[in-house]
Amino acid sequence: MTLHDDAVLVLKGYEDQPGLRQQYLDHLAAHPDGMYKPCEAGHLTASALVLDPSRGQVLLTLHRKLNMWLQMGGHCEPEDTSVARAALREATEESGIPGLELLPGGPVRLDRHAIPAPCNWHLDIQYAALAPAGAAAAISDESLDLRWFSYDEVAGVADASVVRLLDAARERLGAPS
Repeated sequence: MTLHDDAVLVLKGYEDQPGLRQQYLDHLAAHPDGMYKPCEAGHLTASALVLDPSRGQVLLTLHRKLNMWLQMGGHCEPEDTSVARAALREATEESGIPGLELLPGGPVRLDRHAIPAPCNWHLDIQYAALAPAGAAAAISDESLDLRWFSYDEVAGVADASVVRLLDAARERLGAPS
């Protein structure tokens, strides 16, 4: 199965955000190259919000190009065999934390956002990843900073898309938001 086929299956199984989910499926139907950065009509990306529920904290990266606190994530690569593995790869690379595990149940949210040309759009498939209790993060070259924030601090440092992702991840965990 190709990464494109996996993304279609993942999206067909995702029951929330039906309008946005359909936009992603339409994009993939129209663009066989829609999984990768060279697709100028936009491309899918994979991300994961790293959580340590034992401490009630979330790990955010200060993105080098955007200068914003965001979840870990990025472009799919030809060697990625699934969208979930792409999200886990990105989260592991950017957090420096071995042993991350994706929260069961597939994607937590979808987020489509404009980016500078020539790419134009990121169609992000967002997961949540659980860090081993007390995990220490290690900054990567892609970040200006990497920091653990309490759940309550996130709204003060990150944009609304990250707050929505955290709320959805906490709901999946069964934790009050």
